[in-house]
Amino acid sequence: MGMLTGLSVQERNFAKRVDWSFILYILALNFVGLINLYSATHGISGNYNRLFYGQLVWIAMGWIIFFALTFLNYDLLRRLSLPFYVINLFLLALVPFIGKSYYGAKRWLDLGISSYQPSETIKLALIFFLARYLSARSKPEGLGILDLMVPLLIIGIPFGLIAKQPDLGTALLIGFIGCSVLLFVGVRRYIVVLGLILSTMGAILAWNFALKDYQKNRIETFMDPGKDPRGTGYNSIQSKIAVGSGRILGKGFRKGTQSQLEFLPERHTDFIFSVLSEEHGFVGSVTTIGLFSILFLMGIRIASQAKDRFGVLMVVGCMSYLFGHMLINIGMVIGLLPIVGIPLPLLSYGGSSLFTTMVCLGITSSVSYRKFLF
Repeated sequence: MGMLTGLSVQERNFAKRVDWSFILYILALNFVGLINLYSATHGISGNYNRLFYGQLVWIAMGWIIFFALTFLNYDLLRRLSLPFYVINLFLLALVPFIGKSYYGAKRWLDLGISSYQPSETIKLALIFFLARYLSARSKPEGLGILDLMVPLLIIGIPFGLIAKQPDLGTALLIGFIGCSVLLFVGVRRYIVVLGLILSTMGAILAWNFALKDYQKNRIETFMDPGKDPRGTGYNSIQSKIAVGSGRILGKGFRKGTQSQLEFLPERHTDFIFSVLSEEHGFVGSVTTIGLFSILFLMGIRIASQAKDRFGVLMVVGCMSYLFGHMLINIGMVIGLLPIVGIPLPLLSYGGSSLFTTMVCLGITSSVSYRKFLF
């Protein structure tokens, strides 16, 4: 009888435990994304209905995943984190042998009815496993070199496999997520300085011995887009024209010349923010960035209220994933970073990106949901 009474109380308190403000801001970004996707895909001959309505299906599935994870006890992810990580590493290792090639890079596995990109789900696996490992290890003075050996190995293996594909943008995101979690846990100061020195040396060595010619061209074009305006510099130049031409209030919905006249490449995926800036101007751009910023601040609040260290680190990893994607995508379309194939969470078209994003947000919601369960 007491158990039944407890369940009824739990059901009555359901609305209080779900973070509806968090959900509201995600919905707002979904709405912004759909408006821009409608405009960006309208001029794509024969693909408009398929792309737009396909994204609606992905969003619906994403929300099912979001609420399923909200109600799931995230402690289950602690137990599944190791096998999930190992399976994803195995799939990443298969890509060079049986993967599908697009634009000179092998990143996808052919599943018959669709393609699967292991480098997307390895981000989740890294967050889960790193959170599990570090949740049981902390020191007031910060982690030392010996303490970092295993975490750096956990981060370094997928980093190397993805960089080999080659997919330097995603590899750098893996490094960003992992280092964000490590810095949150705390490392000794001399290690941060040593890391900066080694990163600089690594960048020099990568430029001379590891980077492909097209990757070097992207960096050179980033420094001087006018060097090859019809080749490697084309995307950057057209994107900056679109962003700048929007001015304060923008040209209006579906009135962007760069996007509607198809000067802007990949406008429904990597350059969706350029479409937004051109059509809705500075006001629309700042409003969207503001929505993301509030979402990140809410994630920090949720992490601070988590009932255990594993939950804290999971939220930190998930917010690092979202922030890293937003920072790189917006940075590249406005000319502050080199062009890489990184989508903008919740706005860019694509099932893989949306799935991973909604999983991260669902996990964050799950941590928030359980801060009331003591």
